[in-house]
Amino acid sequence: MKRLTILFSAVLVLLMWQPASAQKKKSRKTVPVPVTENIVLAENGMSRYRIVIPSSATYAEQKAANVLQNYLLQISGTALPIISADKPGSPYEIVLGQNERLDETSAGINLNELQADGFVIRTDSLRLIIAGGNKKGALYGVYTFLEKYLGCRMYSPDVKVIPKHEKIILGSINDKEIPIIKFRDIHYKVTWDPEYSEWHKLDHDQNGGRPAWGSWVHTFNSLVPPEIYFKDHPEYYALRNGKRIPTQLCLTNPEVLKITIQNLRKEIAANPEALYWSVSQNDNRNYCQCDKCQEINKREGSPSGSIMNFVNQVADQFPDQIISTLAYEYSRKAPATILPRKNVNIMLCSIELRRDRPIDVAKDSVSMSFVRDVKAWSKIAGDIIIWDYVIQFPNLVSPFPNLFVLQPNLRFFAENGVTAMFEQGNRDGGGEFAELRSYIISKLLWDPYTDIDTIMDDFLKGYYGAASGPIRQYIDEMQKALVSSDKPLRIFGSPNEAAVTYLTPELIEKYKRFFDEAESLVADSSAILERVKVARLPLDFAIMEQSKKNFTGDHGVFIKSGDQWVVRPEIRSVVDPFVDLCIRSGITKIKEWSTSPEAYRSAMYRLFYQGRNEHLAFGKKVRLISPDTTIIPSGKEQMLTDGIRGSHDPEYNWLDFSGKDLDVVIDLERKIQVQHIECAFYQRALWLSIAPVRVEFFVSDDGVKFDPVGSVVNTLPIDQYDAFQRDFIIDFAPREARFVRVVAHSIGNTPESHPGAGQAARIHIDEIIVE
Repeated sequence: MKRLTILFSAVLVLLMWQPASAQKKKSRKTVPVPVTENIVLAENGMSRYRIVIPSSATYAEQKAANVLQNYLLQISGTALPIISADKPGSPYEIVLGQNERLDETSAGINLNELQADGFVIRTDSLRLIIAGGNKKGALYGVYTFLEKYLGCRMYSPDVKVIPKHEKIILGSINDKEIPIIKFRDIHYKVTWDPEYSEWHKLDHDQNGGRPAWGSWVHTFNSLVPPEIYFKDHPEYYALRNGKRIPTQLCLTNPEVLKITIQNLRKEIAANPEALYWSVSQNDNRNYCQCDKCQEINKREGSPSGSIMNFVNQVADQFPDQIISTLAYEYSRKAPATILPRKNVNIMLCSIELRRDRPIDVAKDSVSMSFVRDVKAWSKIAGDIIIWDYVIQFPNLVSPFPNLFVLQPNLRFFAENGVTAMFEQGNRDGGGEFAELRSYIISKLLWDPYTDIDTIMDDFLKGYYGAASGPIRQYIDEMQKALVSSDKPLRIFGSPNEAAVTYLTPELIEKYKRFFDEAESLVADSSAILERVKVARLPLDFAIMEQSKKNFTGDHGVFIKSGDQWVVRPEIRSVVDPFVDLCIRSGITKIKEWSTSPEAYRSAMYRLFYQGRNEHLAFGKKVRLISPDTTIIPSGKEQMLTDGIRGSHDPEYNWLDFSGKDLDVVIDLERKIQVQHIECAFYQRALWLSIAPVRVEFFVSDDGVKFDPVGSVVNTLPIDQYDAFQRDFIIDFAPREARFVRVVAHSIGNTPESHPGAGQAARIHIDEIIVE
């Protein structure tokens, strides 16, 4: 998409400082000073002003000058020169950075107070001062000046607002901003644009990387690689149920400590500029339960005990680096007595929490325990980063009304000693309100006490133009429905879970009317209309997802036409526009790690093609031999002959279980000629959904003696992240039979090479079709 610049014309614009909201707290201080003279920065393409940088300007200060010069030129048509502070002075100056000229002013700026990224924007007689901290303070000050005092906006990398002014006049300004949260990172691809990152004061590079971090997270395997050590030294790895498996490290083994230190030393030598280095658990729950590890964990009241004991020993070897470790899932609770070293960073994760209520307001046991954990860690650790989650991961393009809990949650973190935030959104591009959510979060990370309604309305008007009103109604109505339902909103939820809360059929009809109105209001602007249609994608996605769950009827995929089941026109008509717009707008995944838009299209058309097949086994009785009703509730086995097919997600119409083979018999009720049997299995191996290694098919006249008619061997690999549906089909010479038997052989427990090594694989099967 081409970069869009919106220009506004005005004969004269008087830009005066306005008092900040009383809501502002310690992260921002804006104090009015007496007006002496107005500053005329530019008039009719002319200016007496020049931009003055320190004589030994840093890269950030030089860049700040270039940015200011460039935007002033675009706004007013006036090119201000950039000079060094060692050149002769003038009353008409914009003084940037930690500048020698500050000694000549009466500004009295305490540069040490600004730390790394804080800044002061101040008028002093005829001078404008933008002084900043020793990292990017001056650059951040320039972008704030452009936005707050000159009306510029950057809503996304492709949508800017740059007002056009023939005359720029400034009144008195005295604005100081020092962020509470020192490290600010948003994991949305839209934020990776270099200028977007700097405009919105984020700490990552153009690829979403973090230059200050040599390694980020889940590093046990990279520090002690199982492919190198496990075969000869299984004792280096976790003991689970009496067996060593390479899921986590054995943290009380002295050789593991030695190898970790050696390999980390090599990594640091290869990247000496990085300050933070992760020594952290892998992304699974199978931590070591050997006697020595258990002894520490029992004493400390948490598996974080053995982790902290280990990480402290690593940190002792690297006093000039900061060693980061996770407090995540099983290790989230702080240890009772072991204190982190001063150079240890705690990365505390909020993955389990509901997102419909602020963390410190929700009264469920998980939220309350998380609040206790945050407070406990804040008492013993001086360096805490919160890894937060702001999107629905199984359904990246799904309505997810969490916008109104973002601010109270960030305030809670800031008020409990958190100085760094990582907000995990969508790494794959796009997602529900990706631009809006990124914009709001970036503003809150800088100042958790800003006015979020003002921020949201400003974005909606700037990004969606005349459509902003109905889109705001859509957001508010969905939030209202969620809160009134008193049901949890979870990052691993789905549109079907929301069918009784904020995505009921009645509400969906209302949401459709909001978007119909929004589209009509911007019909004459192709660019804005496209953005509105992108905002509508989650609603279309929810409609399609719910139709697969309902399967038939007014809200299903299929409706009856005479004696035939046909695809409902509303569903068929939405698939291609949905997928095409996803591709056009840069959405690369529908689900985390899997399902591209084209794969989603294929899954939908596969479902259309399969239809509701009233085959020979349709509606017939199913008898489970394995697994038994202790694993699968009685009656659920009838899913295998109900005519409803599974789709790209295990949530939809799949019979699933773990740790057992499938052995099932279908009674066709009478002897009938059969020649074809098929069934489908779902695989998403990283999440332990693994198709059987082999499926055998049998037929019988009496239900006692079964004759084999064929088998299929699975060739799907289990080392891929994507999701697959695989049909297991056999055709054979026609013969009469009353009973059909299908036996699917599970892989059992996952192999040592799998991230979930040693865990029972799950089988997902949908319809067994007999013809």
